[in-house]
Amino acid sequence: MVAQSKQTIAVVGSINVDVLVTVDRHPSPGETVVGSSQQVLPGGKGANQAVAAGLLGADVQFFGAVGTDDYAHRALGVLRQSGVNLDHVRHVPGSTGLAMITVAASGENTIVVLPAANSAVDRDYVRQMGDPLALADIVLLQGEIPRKGNEAAVEAARGRVVINLAPVVPMDTAALLRADPLIVNEHEGSLVLAQFGVTLETGRSDVAQDRAAEDCTARDPLRMVRALRECGFASVVMTLGAQGSVCADASGMYRIPAAQVPVVDTTGAGDAFTGACVAKLAEGFSLRDACVFASRVGSYATMRHGAQTSYPTADTVLPDVDGQVEEI
Repeated sequence: MVAQSKQTIAVVGSINVDVLVTVDRHPSPGETVVGSSQQVLPGGKGANQAVAAGLLGADVQFFGAVGTDDYAHRALGVLRQSGVNLDHVRHVPGSTGLAMITVAASGENTIVVLPAANSAVDRDYVRQMGDPLALADIVLLQGEIPRKGNEAAVEAARGRVVINLAPVVPMDTAALLRADPLIVNEHEGSLVLAQFGVTLETGRSDVAQDRAAEDCTARDPLRMVRALRECGFASVVMTLGAQGSVCADASGMYRIPAAQVPVVDTTGAGDAFTGACVAKLAEGFSLRDACVFASRVGSYATMRHGAQTSYPTADTVLPDVDGQVEEI
């Protein structure tokens, strides 16, 4: 059942410029390979997700920071074009966040992120933004800003909190459990379980985080999602790349296929999924139906280079998922 009016979304997160280099294959440690092209594109997980939601017609406000360098204007360009409200974006002395991305011919990527101005999205900044955050129906967070900034955003939120903990950073577990849903991939899910001291071999334990992550990663994603729910999360979404996703909430657990498309670049596809999912949650979609739509958007985003520049609008014809949603 779709709501009659859209809810407002506040995205608290990172803004980067992506320096994207294409190669035939990724180098091995210590190896040099020759790139075939370079692009400088807007990025950042927070900005990507805000753009994805904004292009689909969601009412989005962004909370973040850019530097005073030449990259700042480029980093904000697509955010503006997508209709995202940037009134709360701070300009701080120094560099805008930067991501160095290498994309292989297979479409797979590697990414190194320099936070720079994103480090200013801390507890003090978020607390200054407390009133507009409290008014938002949904607050969307990721892992590319300081931990204390995320925790302050959860504290300020009065509506639904969605956390895409990517990259996985330590968070107060009570704050993290506000996520509804928690959105992670398999590796991220294993690291979140490790924060709760959980392995799928032995249950709760005091083993080191890296061992816990190793144990969890080797297991079935369905077991990982169940284990995350048992930790206390109201709902969980686990993205599985070309294998689609799994979502679980009080209504049940569902395996959702991806669309089968020619993959050009996977950069930002997960952010496209997250932004689309939240956009549909803001329209009143169930988590299952929001994830089905998000799977189509995420697959579409892999068909073009870049992150924000690959995202669809509300009028784009999207590929259909390859198969039926399976209730587990």
